[in-house]
Amino acid sequence: MPTQQLCVTVTAPTMAELRRHRDAVADADLVELRLDSVRDPDVRGALADRVRPVIVTCRPTWEGGLFAGSEEERKRLLGEALGAGAEYVDVEARAGFDDLIASTGGKRIVLSMHDFDGIPRDLDARIRAMRATGAEVVKVAVKTTRLSDCVTLRDAGSRAGDAHGLVLIGMGDHGLVSRVLPSRFYSRWTYAGALAGIGQLAPDALLNEFRFRDLGPTTTVYGVVGSPVSHSVSPAMHNAAFRAAGLDAVYLPLPAVDVDDFVTFARAFGLKGASVTMPYKVALFGRVDEHSEVAARIGALNTIRIENGRWLGDNSDVNGFLDPLRDELPFTGRRAALLGSGGAARGVAIALASHGAAVSVHARNRQRAADVAALVSGAVGPWPPERGSWDVLVNCTPVGMYPNVDETPLGAAQLAPGIVYDLVYNPPETRLLREARHAGCRTIGGLEMLVGQARQQFEWWTGVRPAAAVMRAAAIRRLSEFTQDAPAGVRR
Repeated sequence: MPTQQLCVTVTAPTMAELRRHRDAVADADLVELRLDSVRDPDVRGALADRVRPVIVTCRPTWEGGLFAGSEEERKRLLGEALGAGAEYVDVEARAGFDDLIASTGGKRIVLSMHDFDGIPRDLDARIRAMRATGAEVVKVAVKTTRLSDCVTLRDAGSRAGDAHGLVLIGMGDHGLVSRVLPSRFYSRWTYAGALAGIGQLAPDALLNEFRFRDLGPTTTVYGVVGSPVSHSVSPAMHNAAFRAAGLDAVYLPLPAVDVDDFVTFARAFGLKGASVTMPYKVALFGRVDEHSEVAARIGALNTIRIENGRWLGDNSDVNGFLDPLRDELPFTGRRAALLGSGGAARGVAIALASHGAAVSVHARNRQRAADVAALVSGAVGPWPPERGSWDVLVNCTPVGMYPNVDETPLGAAQLAPGIVYDLVYNPPETRLLREARHAGCRTIGGLEMLVGQARQQFEWWTGVRPAAAVMRAAAIRRLSEFTQDAPAGVRR
């Protein structure tokens, strides 16, 4: 059975609000009470009538917190929390509160260290020194700047072993796996809550989207690799499909800084498959051991499956793109204009040409446009395409993607009746689609392509064909959150 534990962090400007937030936590093994966020800290008030075990933390400004008072006052608050029966009290290793630790023989002490610059070279030595104090739990949180930093952090946990309490956290987007799968890092628990600036997930996202309570040391790991990917809707879609299929698997955003960073992470964590998005569709094509015929023709992939150490590449963009166009086929004699010359454009060009369309590619980089056009004996057209020069227009660029929703790759004056298909799915109706609809065009958004190609990926990995409705509903729920989320979704 999964053994991962969850600590939910709560903050508030007043004690009354802190208590309300504490009592509103619906599913947690621990609640971290951040007294440094409170104007009027009251230890006994914070602990009174609690229904879950707590960690009392009063983080100073010099360790990334909000408490600006004296160290004597802070030490008094933490000592009072121990005396009042708090299950745990968080003490910074740099604070030098040795007498506070000794007062309990280290019991109920979480000895913490935070490095906001990166992973220190002497991480192992620091963990040993912190454990030597006798603290019951040693917590280390470090800034991650690449996926492979998680390998370094996990290996430190492996060397330290799990005989004593340990919590290892990778702060930032690159360290998300340490929060979703703490058991892989030999951590006693993970944190979720209000501190999004350091990479904390909201409890609801961790528990429901990533299915935290269902995960454990043997959970199969998949993900979406690209840059950026932190606001992709693909984790919501695939994790919903895993839940519906009853599979012990999780799908994570994997923001790699380059191809080598991703490969290092994937091998170390036993990744079983990945969706591939910008800018790695072409770069990863050259790193797989074998690829499908369609991926070979496109010269780009959007899916990787790893079997017994062999990396297999495929591209589900072609079928995904064609899904909402089935009633329009064939395209014999029709003119298709593609905006953009990236990996997505390559798949779209092949999909349209294979059904008879005459393809022209329009991009600011004419050489890249020529490379895409050459795949299908197409033409390189002017940027932007002239009005009336196409029957089908496909936007293969990220222009118009959230949060830049007022941008469009093509002005309204250049639109004429026909089919306008925008691969951007966030927002569901881009400015391009809205203006095309007003111009009398049939419009298609990127969500239908996203769902179609995701179903094909999922089936290739697992042998299970997921219901389109399950993935679509999860995507729509996630998209509805973007009005409160910061920056952009990504084009898969």
